[in-house]
Amino acid sequence: MRALAGSPGTWSGLSLRVGQSVFAAASVFVTASAPSFAAYTAFCYLIASMGLQALWSLGLACLDCYALKFKKDLHSAVLVSLFVVGDWVINQMGLFLEANLLLDLSKKCF
Repeated sequence: MRALAGSPGTWSGLSLRVGQSVFAAASVFVTASAPSFAAYTAFCYLIASMGLQALWSLGLACLDCYALKFKKDLHSAVLVSLFVVGDWVINQMGLFLEANLLLDLSKKCF
């Protein structure tokens, strides 16, 4: 199979996963440093979701490092399906929590 940019086991895939981890961790720290963020339940769930995103991306970045170091191929159908489903679940959870956050904020502001 041809290695696409950003696919598992490539340098570009590793850099994308590290970037995801860094931005998810930054999101957690910025949200947690906001005054009285705990008053909004959706913020607490969003922090949990972004923490899970950071851990998922960091785990896949470690897997990419392993594949690059030992020249392993991560393009098997089972592994790619696992990556796709895992990314989809994490992103859908984040999207759902962001929508709930907007609803919660709109109820408190108006």
